[in-house]
Amino acid sequence: MRHDYVTGFFALIGTFMIVYILLPLVVIVGKQLFDWEMLMRTLHDELVLIALRNSLLTSTATMLISLFFGVPLGYILARKDFKGKSFVQAVVDVPIVIPHSVVGIMLLVTFSNRILDSYLGIIMAMLFVSAPFTINAARDGFLAVDEKLEHVARTLGASKLRAFFTISLPMAMSSILSGAIMTWARAISEVGAILIIAYYPKTAQILVMEYFNNYGLRASRPISVILVLLSLSIFVILRWLVGRSRNA
Repeated sequence: MRHDYVTGFFALIGTFMIVYILLPLVVIVGKQLFDWEMLMRTLHDELVLIALRNSLLTSTATMLISLFFGVPLGYILARKDFKGKSFVQAVVDVPIVIPHSVVGIMLLVTFSNRILDSYLGIIMAMLFVSAPFTINAARDGFLAVDEKLEHVARTLGASKLRAFFTISLPMAMSSILSGAIMTWARAISEVGAILIIAYYPKTAQILVMEYFNNYGLRASRPISVILVLLSLSIFVILRWLVGRSRNA
């Protein structure tokens, strides 16, 4: 057999990105293991535990809200052609290109003190920057479902809503769940907008910055490691569940 030099060359180049992403993760976790006392002290810090809880709750709430509002919009973008559709799609993608500190200022100017230093403000900041992942994933999932299947269900007496819930939604579910996972991940990683809108109640992302600015790298590193490992664990579990759903 002839050697596939192109594939080997591409794999070699692509390995750089894998190593580049993996190396900082391995280094920070490895260094923290040599500072076990600081890690244990951080795990018993009530402020850290509350901040982690706040991050998990707000990112999960953001994901659920984006599913409730984003999936119907994704369906419309996949199934209907209408005047201004390209504009709507552009609006959906806008949060991806706006600097997140600017997002915080925009939301604060728009909603003022009603969202300042509140869980609502945190969720609104997270939702703004992460919702496009759910909407676009839902749109792509519905595009992959043959619309003729819905028409067949309608001819057999199903209503349009029933056809959506029994045909389109289940078949697009794996894509929707993948988008939801990315939404959750993007929400829990948001810092810039939250820093401007809601320094309190404290989230883990903000607490890392506070500890770094006030106490230095050694104090902020354990929180970073805990947040990384927690986020990666949940992300991997959710990905595994989506994979099982897709295979089923």
